[in-house]
Amino acid sequence: MSGHVKNMYPQLSISQAARTLLSLLLVAAIDSVNAGIACRNQQCESHIQRSSKLTRLIHMESVDLLKIYKASQGDMSELFCQMPINIVPDPNISGLDPSERMLSIYSHCKAFLPHLKRVTEQQRDLQPPSSHLLNNLTTAQYRTSGLANQINCIYQTLFPNLPIPLEPVDGPTSIHPSQNVFQQKVYGCVVLKNFKELLSQIRHELRILMNQMCKSRTFAYTNALF
Repeated sequence: MSGHVKNMYPQLSISQAARTLLSLLLVAAIDSVNAGIACRNQQCESHIQRSSKLTRLIHMESVDLLKIYKASQGDMSELFCQMPINIVPDPNISGLDPSERMLSIYSHCKAFLPHLKRVTEQQRDLQPPSSHLLNNLTTAQYRTSGLANQINCIYQTLFPNLPIPLEPVDGPTSIHPSQNVFQQKVYGCVVLKNFKELLSQIRHELRILMNQMCKSRTFAYTNALF
């Protein structure tokens, strides 16, 4: 009888990729609930330190992600990243003043999200379900989305009178509707290479922003007390 019951109700197995996705969705939901409170309550330095830590983590993971990607693409993988693709966002931060450069960081994070999603979808057809590459790509998407929210929070705190435009500052994101397998491999490599370079630049920009904006705001606040 017990064997019959077991056959009627087989054990459900959840893949590692599914567990990773569920845990990240839970974290994202908690973060979204707390985002408004965090924006209102945190000081300038706390905002930027939190984003700097997350950026450093994503950057470290992006280095490993690119290595794993190349290792999973077979022959010629080292050449894929060197091929030009004009639809991949440029990683360079632009702007003349802190508000413009913060807006550029936010815009770049948002612009890379659909490309990371597309690479994940393409690799899902090329890799086994248990692939570490798929797990890492999924993680990169959710961490980058969280970073964009944090940058938005910093921008609202430092520049409350400057709204964030709905359309990315650097223009709309375009993705080719279809690619063959070779084109997918090249596209994914260039996306991840530029993504890694972007994160390196964001780390540098946040260090500068903390020195420029937080210290000046602290000085102004101290003077107001006296």
